[in-house]
Amino acid sequence: MIDKLLVTDVVREAIANTDAFLVEVSVSAANEINVEIDSPTGVDIDACADITRKIEAVLDRDVEDYELTVGSAGLTAPFKVAGQYLKNLGNEVEVLTKDGKKVSGVLTDYNEDAGEFTVEVQKKVKPEGKKRPEMVAEPVTLKVDGCKSVKYLLKFK
Repeated sequence: MIDKLLVTDVVREAIANTDAFLVEVSVSAANEINVEIDSPTGVDIDACADITRKIEAVLDRDVEDYELTVGSAGLTAPFKVAGQYLKNLGNEVEVLTKDGKKVSGVLTDYNEDAGEFTVEVQKKVKPEGKKRPEMVAEPVTLKVDGCKSVKYLLKFK
């Protein structure tokens, strides 16, 4: 079986002088290698091809055959690493908490050390003395480990 740590090291070395970051490396029992990267400026096919070449230079198909896929983390895939939270600051996200609640709003803060993030949620509030409720932004702070998924909220207008 192919060593996941070896592939991870090769990918980290390949993206060392770029703004890209590693999201995930997985190696199945059937030697299917899947590498997901992301970047604040987006991931292009040239970056994926470069990483593919560097991995293929280290692994020997004559010793062990494998299937290799290098690509960007999907636009609507759940966030897995800090870089994805930081990339999406100011964007609308959808959160599914472990207790089953859905929260949608703008990601305004991410604190890696505390393992939490803040989402600004729009709520209807009826101010005193007014007849109609108004939409008010309310910050909600959530723990990363208290959420099943956090992902970019794709909206078509």
